[in-house]
Amino acid sequence: MSSVRDGGVVAYDPATFEGLRFHTATAAFRDGTDSPREYLERCLATIAEREPAVRAWVVLNEDGARQQAAASTRRWQRGEPLSPIDGLPIGIKDLLETRDMPTQMGCAAFAGNFPKRDNAAVWALRRAGAVVLGKTVTTELGGPEPSPTTNPFDPRHTPGGSSSGSGAAVGARMVPATIATQTGGSLMRPASFNGAWGLKPTQGAINRGERQTSSMTSHGVLAACPEDMWLIAIAIASRAGGDPGRPALYGPATPPPARRPGTVAVIETEAGERLDPVSRGAFDQVVAQVEAAGVTVLRRADDAVVERFEQSLSGVTDLGSGILAWEHYWAFRDIVANDPDGVSARGKRFFIEAAERLGAAGYGGGPAHARRGAGHVRAPGSPGGRGHRADLERSRSGMAGRRARPGAGPVADRGPGLQLPELPAGCPCGERAADGRRRSPLRPAGDGTAGHGRQGHGHRAVDG
Repeated sequence: MSSVRDGGVVAYDPATFEGLRFHTATAAFRDGTDSPREYLERCLATIAEREPAVRAWVVLNEDGARQQAAASTRRWQRGEPLSPIDGLPIGIKDLLETRDMPTQMGCAAFAGNFPKRDNAAVWALRRAGAVVLGKTVTTELGGPEPSPTTNPFDPRHTPGGSSSGSGAAVGARMVPATIATQTGGSLMRPASFNGAWGLKPTQGAINRGERQTSSMTSHGVLAACPEDMWLIAIAIASRAGGDPGRPALYGPATPPPARRPGTVAVIETEAGERLDPVSRGAFDQVVAQVEAAGVTVLRRADDAVVERFEQSLSGVTDLGSGILAWEHYWAFRDIVANDPDGVSARGKRFFIEAAERLGAAGYGGGPAHARRGAGHVRAPGSPGGRGHRADLERSRSGMAGRRARPGAGPVADRGPGLQLPELPAGCPCGERAADGRRRSPLRPAGDGTAGHGRQGHGHRAVDG
């Protein structure tokens, strides 16, 4: 648990902190000692207490949420819940459309934008009985411009982006889970910074609905525990499917048992060279905990396959940013033309200027470069990645004196399924300050504020 101290700083210990869980409450819903309505009221009380400092929400639909929770309570009383997540209060990142709340995308150009329709995932959540409580803050259009949200454990620090509010709402125990999106870390970064679990499935495994404009964007779940994370993800995928032409996330209706991976590979990428000593120490501590749990850890210096994969990722950050900018160039150009002051200078540089520097010829070469890299070596557990798994297993056999059990990796053998790894209790995620306390990165939270301007122009935002 955690407690708020002076200045909004919250004591946080990864070994003891526990976020708000939902699956552990449903037995009480069945026997009548608790109800979805009472659960929601506890969430609203926490929001009232913490939201002035955290600023995780763009809009809350409290009346609508209470009506949804009351209907869920009646279903549980009859013994007829629509799904294991019936009654679960959830926040929706404000890039996804909702029929009962505006979708303003953290951008002044979209202030007041209210399409009055549900994204595919939101539709699926309603069908499963989840309580759609509100819209969580996103950075401007899912890009690099900071949001006003602060880290729930220390308001001087960032919650990460672009799913800033989605991560902070879970970390602050306002709700058990939120929906987030990702292209370049926009889901996993807030998960790490806010003490939450994040599921970024295979691209296209959760139907993005109206948000099909980027070739690399994915929708996923942030939650306080892996059980709720999985229940939400599979509830969506089993109802809305995957993107057109893509297989949906699949797996059991309830969370599978934890299975200890035999071998994991540590992929540092080019960003590892820029890591500061404090962050490096925290990361190495996580790796040491995994090794202490009996898992073989391979680094690039240990294994030729891992080294080749690391080399294939050289330049991928700039490549990905260029592809992202070009795929949104036309829509962003129109937004800026119609409302020059409705997009920040940083957003214009990231989306417009980067796309113009890349050009059509550069974009045409980008995917080819990506294919060459992907063909060089495949990640363990990826579709078609059996050969690489065999290489890793051979490496593990050489190191440990025995061949690993097939499929003993940290992810499912086929497609975008899920296995829950057994990791040591209190395994930290993110950075640790010099005084030993767990923190998000030592950067102040963005001081941007929600803008206001003309209604948007039909564009779907991206995720950094």
